[in-house]
Amino acid sequence: MTVTLADVAARARVSPATVSRVLNGNYPVAASTRERVLRAVDDLDYVLNGPASSLAAATSDLVGILVNDIADPFFGIMAGAAQTQIGGPGDGSGRAGGEKLAVICNTGGSPERELTYLTLLQRQRAAAVVLTGGAVEDPAHQAAIAAKLAKLADAGTRIVFCGRPPLPEGDALVAALAFDNRGGGRRLTEHLISLGHRRIGYVAGPPERTTTRHRLEGHREALRAAGLAEGAGPAEGFDTEDRLTVHGPYDRRSGYEATLELLRRAPDVTAIVAANDTVALGACAAVRDQGMRIPQDISVAGFDDLPFSVDAVPALTTVRLPLFESGARAGRLAMGKENPPPGGIATIAAELMIRGSTAAPRG
Repeated sequence: MTVTLADVAARARVSPATVSRVLNGNYPVAASTRERVLRAVDDLDYVLNGPASSLAAATSDLVGILVNDIADPFFGIMAGAAQTQIGGPGDGSGRAGGEKLAVICNTGGSPERELTYLTLLQRQRAAAVVLTGGAVEDPAHQAAIAAKLAKLADAGTRIVFCGRPPLPEGDALVAALAFDNRGGGRRLTEHLISLGHRRIGYVAGPPERTTTRHRLEGHREALRAAGLAEGAGPAEGFDTEDRLTVHGPYDRRSGYEATLELLRRAPDVTAIVAANDTVALGACAAVRDQGMRIPQDISVAGFDDLPFSVDAVPALTTVRLPLFESGARAGRLAMGKENPPPGGIATIAAELMIRGSTAAPRG
């Protein structure tokens, strides 16, 4: 049954005119009244009626791209590449052809804001939505996301995941382009083991993120295959794996502070794997501030192969993810320019990039 503006008014205990004023933002409304109306809109999942709204009539040209942090090159590269396919150059006349308006929605890593943006894009009748990066592994949030995406898909919105595994209930998806984070993490640690490292620390990302879990699982799979998981040696207050793993945000400061903590817990480590290249920069700074050299005293490796990784001194050993290529593909899928992969899911391979920041341990 279609929810009407009158239904929202009744739920919020205001007049239909007040609901219209809140939604259009063209007349001052008391904050408490506005909050009540918006809560009713959310509760009833009300969407502006297309024929009744000039705004809704124009939204077939809108595509939303959700990112955690547009300042992070990982997300910036994917979003920029997607935009080249969504809002690319026209015929040179200044008129819009088949292009769409790509809108970047910066969630700041907030699950609540992610849902809010999806609601706003639903109200705007977005032509497509591209969600980038790892998902939050909270059952309630995943259920809410799945329900919201299903409503978007029912209204004709194309849903594409880029660098993000599909949800357990993923019927609404056009496609999911999932990075092989687990395989990349395993190969990176296998490389360090092949060099002779036996004490390998890990500076991980936020524990609730799929990307964090998959990369860490790959790392630990390699350790166990080499018989090293039990050989790391316990420390007071930590089990074997926790002793050599410190979690934090995906930023440089976290890399610095987590590395200091890791070296405090396990001063015998000879190599550190970082959650991503930005975290690895912080890890390198912490290692140097402790008077150690890279890679002579300790090896450091990252993940993603962001543009600056090759310019670090020494250049970072890392795992390359094809961020631009994947973002562009997501954009084409969102625009209907490319057929979805078989089954709607494609696993994007990760490539090991061996550079100067890793070497055999001394002695």
